[in-house]
Amino acid sequence: MDDLTREFLIESQEGLDRMERGLTELEKRPEDTGLLAEIFRSVHTIKGTTGFLGFKRLEKLAHAGENLLGLLRDGKLRADGPIVTGLLKLLDGLRAILKFIEAAGDEGDGSDAELIRVLVELQAPARAGQPVSAAHGAKSVAKSAPASTAGPMTPSVAPASPAAAVANSTAGAAAAPQSEKVAPPATEEAAPLKAEGAKLRPQAVGSAAESTLRVDITLLNRMMNLVGELVLTRNQVLQATAADPNMTPLSRRLDMVTADLRETVMKARMQPVSNIFSKMPRLVRDLTQSLGHRARLEMEGQETELDKSLLEAIKDPLTHAVRNALDHGIEPPEVRVAQGKDAEGVLRLRAAQEGSHVLVEISDDGAGIAVDKVRAKALERGLISAERAAQLGERELLQLIFLPGFSTAAQVTNVSGRGVGMDVVRTNVEKIGGKVEIDSRPGKGTTLRLRIPLTLAIVPALIVRSLKQSFALPQGALSELVHIPPERTATAIEWIENAPLYRLRGRLLPLVFLDGLLMPGRECRLDPSRDNFIAVLDADGRRFGLVVESLADPEEIVVKPLSAVLKDIGLYSGATVLGNADLALILDPTSIALKAGVALDEADDPDCAVEGGEESQETARQEFLLVEASGRRAAVQLADVLRIEQLPLSRIEYIGYRPVLNFAGQLLPVEDAGGVLAGCEGKPDAQVVVVICRDGGRQVAVAVSHVLDVAAGGDLFEAGANLRAESVTLLKDRVTGVVNLVGVERLPAAETAPAALAAAQT
Repeated sequence: MDDLTREFLIESQEGLDRMERGLTELEKRPEDTGLLAEIFRSVHTIKGTTGFLGFKRLEKLAHAGENLLGLLRDGKLRADGPIVTGLLKLLDGLRAILKFIEAAGDEGDGSDAELIRVLVELQAPARAGQPVSAAHGAKSVAKSAPASTAGPMTPSVAPASPAAAVANSTAGAAAAPQSEKVAPPATEEAAPLKAEGAKLRPQAVGSAAESTLRVDITLLNRMMNLVGELVLTRNQVLQATAADPNMTPLSRRLDMVTADLRETVMKARMQPVSNIFSKMPRLVRDLTQSLGHRARLEMEGQETELDKSLLEAIKDPLTHAVRNALDHGIEPPEVRVAQGKDAEGVLRLRAAQEGSHVLVEISDDGAGIAVDKVRAKALERGLISAERAAQLGERELLQLIFLPGFSTAAQVTNVSGRGVGMDVVRTNVEKIGGKVEIDSRPGKGTTLRLRIPLTLAIVPALIVRSLKQSFALPQGALSELVHIPPERTATAIEWIENAPLYRLRGRLLPLVFLDGLLMPGRECRLDPSRDNFIAVLDADGRRFGLVVESLADPEEIVVKPLSAVLKDIGLYSGATVLGNADLALILDPTSIALKAGVALDEADDPDCAVEGGEESQETARQEFLLVEASGRRAAVQLADVLRIEQLPLSRIEYIGYRPVLNFAGQLLPVEDAGGVLAGCEGKPDAQVVVVICRDGGRQVAVAVSHVLDVAAGGDLFEAGANLRAESVTLLKDRVTGVVNLVGVERLPAAETAPAALAAAQT
């Protein structure tokens, strides 16, 4: 396939994507002339370029569609249901031919006579009383225009690119509606209109071509892999030069440039979720018509961006989820009315970024999932035993719908019922490191949540050690760390039927010993001769503590694939190379929870939250990160904490008197009311701990000496300031000031600009 044809296929597919989005809106806004014009341009662009490339079949079909769209655009027809259906069939026909051209290099031997006949018949109301030949005669005025009037391209003129062909064709089309309505007495009268179109349109096409550049995804993947290798090298350089003050400026510069390069490459790979959300209106329309249901699709957060490869990976799961919601969730109109609901159901798609993940929600206001029915079907198909079914709670029973072959449908249809849809959802999402969660209320509806990592290649991780080996623990699943000193080892753990538990703020937390997983049969206990650590993890609704021997500094790790042998173990999701050049396996918290038999946390069940009402929500809002700054205790609301970083003092820069931190390409103000930075003056090798927090739409850093614990606080009340605290709370029986993030001085906009950032780095 030559470059010209390849460029034509790319442009045409993009045009059909825009056409599909427009057609799903056309039924709601049939009189929207702007919408009709956009759809017309998509088809007209394809038809105009096909003539030059010699794709006659494609040109003939596009011409039939263009005639129908021209009547709609001119107000001679109204876009009703049958017409929109016909245009959607036209869309499918054009797309099928384009795919055939891409695969085989030609249009194939198929016939479009039936589809063209349908498109012609849909024009009949506008043609009534007007002979078809008269209409064609009117169009011939524009076609007979000489080349000097910038009319349609003649065979003797070959454009340099598809864009040029599009421009020429479009210029000619600008005059067609005018000449069809009123035939001008002389061609000269139509010339100004054509000349104006010919002058403006190429300019618009040229500016678009100059501002964009298509890059093959394989090239972006290669760039990301190289950035990953650079991150590994940076980590090793930073560790190797940490004790050499002469290398500090160079290693710091390498760190900053690597971080900026990584962010830039990641942004180049990011695409809005609207690229897959835009396919859903057509799917909803087709399914509701075939099922006899009524549903309204609402979409939110379409501007949320996700890595291109991850976006492609969730396309099928999203499609299956929407199909299930329409078939199993939203009831027929008469059933909804009998239940006191609106006859039209609501299907909502929402996307939002939450930390290092993107959350995609598919929710409906339909019948919900009957847990008893799920239990009965699971028993009927032998998926679980009767004893196990009796022990499972509602949340665990809901997870059974993701098992292969499970379906509650009474009969198999062409939409669902084969028990593969939800299995595909979970399998595909977990392949890319994501999670699937489901909530359902009988009679109220169901919500399916897909938690997708922003990128697969590089993730922040906590490095832990066990049995003299290093392991990487992704921070996305890490809730908090618990330190158990030697003097508390004898009383820290409670045992219930040989199951170790730790009482964390009044709640029993099941424990899993990492060394016990690595060496089955090994005695699981805390070592009284040293400090012990518990990493509190939340793995797909299973909350547990992973006991490890020791901790190392967090690192940004590059995820490498595992061999088949290691995959079969079922504890790891990948491998990486650490900054000290050691190899480390990446732990998979979900697999660990399943292997250890950790049950779903019923306390996190939404039902419990509803019953607890405002009290449960209030408790969650009053959890704090307890820190120490130069001997003084302070607290930060846990909900505001994004990251905790230990870094060299040299990473802190100054703009005037203000301390700032270049973190992930952003310039953050550093709060140091506790005097941590001042206390480190004259110590170039000093390490400082900063807590990265969210303050509304911005991020700030708080310098602290130590992170002590996470604790639940009592009621807040206004009091004097401590560490710029405007309120205090009671944490562990001590009055503690709460850091006021709003009071952290904002950097002027000019100082957060790239030039100021570069100045701070030098």
